Amino acid sequence: MTNQWMVNEINKIKKEKKALILAHNYQIPEVQEVADIVGDSLALSKAAAEAKEEIIVFCGVHFMAESAKILSPEKKILLPAIDAGCPMADMVTAYKLKEYKKNNPNTAIVCYVNSSAEVKAESDVCCTSSNALKVVNSLEEDKIMFVPDKNLGNFIKGKVKDKEVEVWPGFCITHHRVKGLEIDRIREAQPDAEILVHPECNKEVVEKADFIGSTSQIINYARKSNNKKFIIGTEMGVLHKLEKENPDKKFYLLSPGLICTNMKKTSLEDVYNALKEEKNSVLIEEDIRKKALKPLNRMLSL
Repeated sequence: MTNQWMVNEINKIKKEKKALILAHNYQIPEVQEVADIVGDSLALSKAAAEAKEEIIVFCGVHFMAESAKILSPEKKILLPAIDAGCPMADMVTAYKLKEYKKNNPNTAIVCYVNSSAEVKAESDVCCTSSNALKVVNSLEEDKIMFVPDKNLGNFIKGKVKDKEVEVWPGFCITHHRVKGLEIDRIREAQPDAEILVHPECNKEVVEKADFIGSTSQIINYARKSNNKKFIIGTEMGVLHKLEKENPDKKFYLLSPGLICTNMKKTSLEDVYNALKEEKNSVLIEEDIRKKALKPLNRMLSL
């Protein structure tokens, strides 16, 4: 089966079933091109919640499809690559978080959306990389536990003045592997380029960057900037959108290690099969879903 045949069939079945295809910015270009909406995890979950379609094909990883299901329980959320997980999300469990809460009853739990439904259910409020600072500052509590990403947590900790922020020892294996030395080398090779990095990168990388932001913030910054060269310090999938939207600008990947194998698991064939057979439906126990909905809604209300 050729890619074009697959694309035609996907579009045909999508129309027949009145389905919506969502794809994360880190997906392979072919999957991004067949999607109705391409964006970050929060934008896609909100799109799923607001969509009139009853079948949502979510091209991403498990926690993203879960978030969409939490917000849209009445819809069928299909995850084309059912084994596409997130190592960072697995670095915190509901059991461990419950233990922490017992010993720290006056500490607010701020949960990065890159987490399971069970962990969200044990949290006070969710956040994304773009709104984490706003979320933390909105809390009345003086003590915060940020789960599960220590890099994003430490980035926020450095910007908060009147709160005590603890961080869970989790991290994104893709962003965390980037080294400060790689910035030094590429800065020397491309001195006129701006370096844009994700706050999931470690401290030595973040401190040497010109701009730190979420995937969407990086895309927006590059679009508005008058500069013509950019070094991108987030997962390589975002280059497709950057190059597509800015044909007059040059983009270079900060590190060859910026590849998420889980994000690359979804193929056009996976999308086709999920849509055709309506398989790999994401399910969440209703009591967990209701508990997880509260911190997500609290974030959205901000």
